[in-house]
Amino acid sequence: MSELTVIEGFPAALAEVATAVEGELTRLLPQPEGPELRLHQAMRYATLGGGKRLRAFLVVNGAALFGVGREPALRVAAAVELVHTYSLVHDDLPAMDDDELRRGRAACHIEFDEASAILAGDALLTLAFEVLAEEETHSNPEVRGELVAGLAAAAGCRGMVAGQAIDLAAEHSSIDVATLTRLHQLKTGALIAYASEAGAILGRAPAPLRQALHAYAHDLGLAYQIVDDLLDAEGDTDQLGKPAGSDAAAGKSTFVSVLGLERARTQARMLAQQAIKHLDPFEEKANLLRDLTHFVIDRTS
Repeated sequence: MSELTVIEGFPAALAEVATAVEGELTRLLPQPEGPELRLHQAMRYATLGGGKRLRAFLVVNGAALFGVGREPALRVAAAVELVHTYSLVHDDLPAMDDDELRRGRAACHIEFDEASAILAGDALLTLAFEVLAEEETHSNPEVRGELVAGLAAAAGCRGMVAGQAIDLAAEHSSIDVATLTRLHQLKTGALIAYASEAGAILGRAPAPLRQALHAYAHDLGLAYQIVDDLLDAEGDTDQLGKPAGSDAAAGKSTFVSVLGLERARTQARMLAQQAIKHLDPFEEKANLLRDLTHFVIDRTS
């Protein structure tokens, strides 16, 4: 396989989806008003004006593979971003990862307060399911039900929340690579897998094609996390937009601490190549998803 590089046109495609989903989120989030003003401000502060929107990109481009309309895809993409943002707001809290920076500015609990951040996270999570359950997302209630059930599984006690629980339990202790892999398959990979498959759910795609997207997301999610660990070990706080070296400071096991820098880099690239191979059934229609894999491996923040 040739060297992994971002081909011309991908950055513009990524930026276009980010702008579109930002607009959708702006529309869906409540306007700050009334006695709950502070809650609404915290929700909007945490969600708008930052982030690469990679999960949204997966939803929109996965949907495009099956001819799904733009509006349903953007609504599902927005729901995924709401859940992702909720997880970041809660992860940054002192009881969790205790980070003060997020996306280059003060974390939600620093800008507001811990109680407001907890409530904002709760509200973002539940708003995501409200969006998926509405008829605007899909006219078929079975499809809406499958979208809701899939996101619940990805975000809950068998997915992202379970991964965070393992992460907290593993602080200041060494874990093997199998446990570390499971941690990140749940904490990071489960929502990425859902984002990859959501377009296929919207398009009522056949099982083999859904399975191909799931396999793609499985490898992409692990590659993403390994690169995150590399950036935490070698990166710069200003460039990352969050504290560099926080994993080591917290005594967490990472792919870098378990594998070493060079083995971690090699593993990330191998996973990226595997992810791209899973897209073969879609031929050239999946080129933007291939480019996303290149971007994940080569990113600097």
